[in-house]
Parts: sequence; structure tokens; C-alpha cells
Amino acid sequence: MSKAPRHTRKSKPSQRPDGPSWRVVMHDVIFESDTPAGWAFDVGLLIAILCSITVISLETIPSIARRELAVLESIEWCLTILFTVEYFARLACARHPLRYAFSFWGIVDLLSILPTYIGYVFVPQTQTRSFVILRSIRLLRAFRVLKLWRMMSDADELWHAVWNARHKIIVFLIVVMVAVTISGTLMYFVETIMPALVAGVPPQDFDSRFDSIPQAMYWAIVTMTTVGYGDIVPTTTTGKVISATLILLGYSLIIVPSGFVTAELTSHASDKEDAGDKKDLDATTTDRPCPRCETQKHLTGAVYCHRCGERLG
Repeated sequence: MSKAPRHTRKSKPSQRPDGPSWRVVMHDVIFESDTPAGWAFDVGLLIAILCSITVISLETIPSIARRELAVLESIEWCLTILFTVEYFARLACARHPLRYAFSFWGIVDLLSILPTYIGYVFVPQTQTRSFVILRSIRLLRAFRVLKLWRMMSDADELWHAVWNARHKIIVFLIVVMVAVTISGTLMYFVETIMPALVAGVPPQDFDSRFDSIPQAMYWAIVTMTTVGYGDIVPTTTTGKVISATLILLGYSLIIVPSGFVTAELTSHASDKEDAGDKKDLDATTTDRPCPRCETQKHLTGAVYCHRCGERLG
């Protein structure tokens, strides 16, 4: 049977309006991307979103904002009005407007235009301008436009592998947190408590970057993950030894979660391969019983029984 043309695919009945015809046509253009008009609309929308994110980002650069702030604000207002029209058009052509308004995409679309209006009416716009960057979430629509949803089966396999390995990952994270707590506490003692005792001053008055256990735990996390910001570094010899040990421990532990997930993915692929082999074997066997031992599942076209050698009838 031949496949139906792409332009004849219908959306879910609960989302596509019954009429009038202009609502149906508008819905297919705005919510679907299988028609040339719908694809062009979504691509244009993505371009507008990228432009808006670029404008908002440029406004945070002082040298550009001082020269082109008025131009950038004008462009942002034009894009905001465009997104506002698009939001109300979606409400107008949706079969259940409230259902769309409270859906994930409806909330994202609303949040992409609210900060500009709130900043204009209630508070200085500079305080809410950064929230407009929420508009970047709408770039997820690229999955639909570029047909990336076809890859979601692979994403599901990866998610199931992570979920099946969740107990091992949880145990691993617990071990990491215990190591972070112990090393952070030990580093606080080595870098703050001991030097303070030698200097004869209270620990809270001693000048050290490891001024608390949480601060030392932060250092331990940065060190164990081999990020190494360098904002907190040990100064004592013992502290440097602990730091080196923690770095080596981090190198050995960083591959553990990926090993769990890889094992689950390999097991899943093996199960699928075994299921495929069993299916292929079933397709090449017959249920003819042997007249002597009554064994079944002989290969198609077999003349003799594979167990006792009796000639098959």
C-alpha cells in the first residue's frame, strides 16, 4: 500500500478545529509543518526567535548598548508584537484554546512575550530584559521543523538505559557525596583549623580561603570533577597532597556512570538481536513432528530428524 501524501496528514482530532474553514487552514499552517506553508511559517518563526535572542544578547554588551540601544529596543518591540500576534492566532485557531494556553508550548509562548510588557508597565525594562531570553526555549520547535522527532526512539533507548541503571548511579552519587564531605572536612581542618591553632587565633579569625566546611566541599566538587576553577587552592603541603589524591580519584570515578549506561545499552541491543534471531529461526522452522521421538521445530525442507535421525514423513 502506498503512503499517503505528506500534505494529507491530519493532526490529532482533539487539537484540530472542526470549523470554520479559516480556522482549519490557520491551524494547519501554525501548528503543522507537513505543508509548504506550515514549514515556511515554522522556519520564519525560528528565524525571528534567533533574531530576538541575538538582540537581547547584544543589549548586554556595554559598548554596543551605548551606541545602538534605541535601535535594538525598536527591533525587540517589533519582534515582541509579532510574537504576540502569533500567540493570539494560536489561541484563535486551537480547538480548545484553554487547553493550549495551559499546555507546555502555550506557557512557553506566553512567557516569551510577558517580560517585555511587564518591564514597560510596572518596572524598568532593564530589570526584566534578561527574562526575555526565555524565548530561546521556543527553539525546541526545531525538532518538529527539522523532523528530529524521528530520532526520539534512540533518545528513549538512552533514557531507559539510564533508568535501568538508576540504582547503580544513585549508589555512585552517594559514594561521591561521602568522598566530597570527608575530603572537604579534612581540607578545612588542614587549611584552617591546624594553622589557626599554630598561630594561636580562633579559626573564624584566621585568613584562609577554606573558611567553612561548605566552602571546602565546593572546592572538593570542583577538584574531583577536574574542573579546577582555581578560585580556592590549598597552601599547605598536606592540603596539596589531599588535592592531588582527590584529582586522581576524580579521574577514576568520572567514567563510572557512563560505564553503567553503556552496559545497559549493550544489554538492550543484545536482547534485541536475540529476539531478532529467534524470530528468524521461527520463520525457517516447521512444526512437523518426528514419527519416532515426536520432536518438533525442524528446519524447513529437512529430510531427517535432527535429534534421532529418523526420516521425516
